[in-house]
Amino acid sequence: MAAPKIIVLGSLNGQLETALKKLSALHSKNNFSLAILTGDVFTPSTDDESITALLNGTLQVPLPTYFTVASHALPPRIAAKVEADEEICENFHFLGKRSVMKTSDGIRIVTLGGQLDTNLVAGQSKDQHYPLHTADDAKSLRGANSADILLTSMWPAGVWSGSKKALDSAHQSSVAVSTPIADLCTALKPRYHISYSPGPFFYEREPFLHPLEKDSETPSVTRFISMAPYGNENKAKAMYAFTLNKADASIPEDATSSPFNSKMKKRPHSDESYSRYGNDHHDDRHRGRRKKHRHQDPPPGPDQCYFCLSNPNISVHMCCSIGEDAYITTAKGPLPTATTFADQGLSFPGHLIIIPLPHSPTITSMGSVGEAESEAIKAYKEMSRFREAIQTMVATKSSRKLGAITWEISRDRNIHLHWQMVALPADLIRNGVAEAAFRVEAENQSYPKFNAQDIPLEGLPTTGDFFRVWLWAKDSADKIQAKSLVMPLPSDMRFDLQFGRRVLAKLLGLENRLRWQDCEQTVEEETKDVDEFREAFKDWDFTLAE
Repeated sequence: MAAPKIIVLGSLNGQLETALKKLSALHSKNNFSLAILTGDVFTPSTDDESITALLNGTLQVPLPTYFTVASHALPPRIAAKVEADEEICENFHFLGKRSVMKTSDGIRIVTLGGQLDTNLVAGQSKDQHYPLHTADDAKSLRGANSADILLTSMWPAGVWSGSKKALDSAHQSSVAVSTPIADLCTALKPRYHISYSPGPFFYEREPFLHPLEKDSETPSVTRFISMAPYGNENKAKAMYAFTLNKADASIPEDATSSPFNSKMKKRPHSDESYSRYGNDHHDDRHRGRRKKHRHQDPPPGPDQCYFCLSNPNISVHMCCSIGEDAYITTAKGPLPTATTFADQGLSFPGHLIIIPLPHSPTITSMGSVGEAESEAIKAYKEMSRFREAIQTMVATKSSRKLGAITWEISRDRNIHLHWQMVALPADLIRNGVAEAAFRVEAENQSYPKFNAQDIPLEGLPTTGDFFRVWLWAKDSADKIQAKSLVMPLPSDMRFDLQFGRRVLAKLLGLENRLRWQDCEQTVEEETKDVDEFREAFKDWDFTLAE
């Protein structure tokens, strides 16, 4: 397949008809794969006739064309289409304000539109079509890990540092710059970082090299380009075409070192109560000890939570697949080993974590479960979709010899909700042994009894705190055994956060691996497990096809 050709335009500022006619003429001669519109496509003064022509197809978009927001909100009729998740018109695609997407040509585009809202000190912005974002929006996108194209509506702070291409002081002072975006560029190492200029000037920096990564022989190269407004009076460059050749690893002769300071301050090792897959709460970590009355630190925010992609210290090499509302990762200190299920066809431990992107302790704390587009519903649906896909993969790869157990602890005092998932011999599920093991362990711990039930999404707001386990096995091509057990958790109850792992350890004869801290692996071992899982999961990974 030939390398895709891409054309980029500066802010249209409402000049839809002239810009699209020009784009159509260029496309007919060059056969571009896609177009990217930087800056503001619309302004408050965009005439209603142009919007009508766009919506009814009279004004045609000649090729797949992508855009975001910059300084102005989308016009109401365009925003209504976006909110309803409807197509604006053929070939015209709103990337959202914060998104990760892959085109049909395999081009990975990471987008952060709008300007930095300095009034919001924490949290991610909710409305995708308003031209404001937060620092946490930028941080959350680091979890994308890589990008072919990074599209932003602000420049990365200091991008002209170390450059021989002059940018006069007037232009420098007019540009909105952002340190979080500089950090995002450093994290993603995009081939192209594209933005827009607020005035009639074009800027293309020399390519710059990111620090060489471990085990990498060649550094990543980024080209930063900022487009002048379309139709500007100075006739500064407002259109830019290039070929995205992913196979090209050469270093340009004029390349400089990265203008960004990529050194991050490292925090001291986090308290175990907040570490990934360890205990989640300070109180439970001191079971059986007399508590001293002292000030307790508040729970960690997204930048310190080991389930948040915005945490700069997250183990990104363990992320397996990132969707729009959830992601999956291998477990640190997995219960099974890479050889536990080798005879059944798995070449990795089979211990996964399914994590929602929102930093919330429960599904209901993410938003209403009665609104189709709420974060709560979208996160729950994608988490369930990941669970079902992994279950099917495990059964298929093992010729139905393996099933899967998934469990969650849903409590208002959680830090960040997650589901743990472990493969298990299917016969232990089919014969009721796994269910009995959970019930017996609960009785041994004097916990409330399990109820054989599932909790529908709409029932979560009135359920309270609970521990839930899903037991799943496939009997034949068209027959599945699936059951859900729910244990209510009174608010004053002390609950063993390793309860689910404890039951599975006994079922698998792996009691010596009960503590995840005793099972930690090297980065190389963790990376190999991720690679093996991705290879096995690729046919079921819906994020690769979307």
